[in-house]
This record gives sequence, C-alpha cells and structure tokens, in this order.
Amino acid sequence: MNKPLYKICGINNQKILDYLISSESNANFLGFIFYENSPRNVNNDFLRTINQTDFKDKKPVCVYVNASEEFVRETSSYFKNPLLQFHGDETNTFCKLFKKEFWKVIRFKDVNCLDKIHMYPDAAGILLENYQKGVHGGTGKSFNWQLIPKKVLKEHKIILSGGINSKNVDNAIGIDPWCIDINSGVESTEGVKEIKLIKEIFKNF
Repeated sequence: MNKPLYKICGINNQKILDYLISSESNANFLGFIFYENSPRNVNNDFLRTINQTDFKDKKPVCVYVNASEEFVRETSSYFKNPLLQFHGDETNTFCKLFKKEFWKVIRFKDVNCLDKIHMYPDAAGILLENYQKGVHGGTGKSFNWQLIPKKVLKEHKIILSGGINSKNVDNAIGIDPWCIDINSGVESTEGVKEIKLIKEIFKNF
C-alpha cells in the first residue's frame, strides 16, 4: 500500500494559507472554492492576496460548480498553473477547455456511479464524494469507502473525500487511494479551519 498524497480544501483565510505553505505542512494540494453557496467561498479581498502568494512546492486547486468559462478563466488567473476541480455537470470537453490539469468529482450514490469515470478520459484524477440529493461541493459526510472496487483504485487516480478527520483518516488511508481530500474534518465550526486540527491530521502522513 502506498502512502497517499493529500489536500486541504476550503482555504479562505490568510493565516491558514501561510501555515499550509510553510515547512511545517506536508500537504500536497491546497484547495480554493469558487462557489457562492459554500461557506468556504473565496472572497475578492482574499483572492487579491493570493495573487502575491508563492505556493512553493504546493499545488493550488481551484474548485468550481457549474461555473461559466469566463468565471473559471478569471479566477484561476490569480494562480500560477493551478489544477482545476469540477464538482458540477461539466463535460470532459468543458473541463479541458482551459488547457490545465483537472479533477472531476463524482458523487458516490452506489457502485454504478463509477461508470461515469469513462466520461472523463482527460481527467488527471477522479474525486469521489458522498451523494446527497441537490447538494454540490461536498456534504461533509463519508460514504462506504469499502464499496470502491480495487480495480478502480488501481486503474485511476482516486481522490477520496467526505468527512475525513483525525479519527477516521486511518480508514481512508487503508482504502489505498491516490490522494485524500480533507475539508470539514479540520474545522472548529463550518468554514473555519483550525491549525491544531490540521496538525492532528498531519501525524498520519
């Protein structure tokens, strides 16, 4: 079993960003959500400070839900060579318009949902999150990770998400995904990241 990469998502605070970029952090990907309905949505003031940020060896990830082409181009331009993550009904054709690596999110309702993976042949990774009707962009709840076939984990770069915290991260790692996506599991309240909780997660990587 390989040690997975990992991503902290939903960053909307300069203090948290500074810590995650520092030598103390071993996160591989840093996620920024551009979706107004999310409590972690990046506001314009924070976006302007991002423009001056040196991400060093961390890869920024811009997260979208059914955004327009113009909006994706505008917001992603604040980052140097970001990875794009699409949570909505975007097609493979749309996702590759921007000539950047992208991840496509598939909401896991049952194992049949994985048939959608073939619809995104150009995706650099497939992020699996819990299905909840009418909800895009993460539910903060886990699904039964054991239902993911070993074949899928072997043949695709699978990013595992959904309510992962210091108590269940060992179980997530045990599934042997390529990457683990952590968001609400390192928050004290909705949308508020805590360095202490991030450090607890770090101990597992």
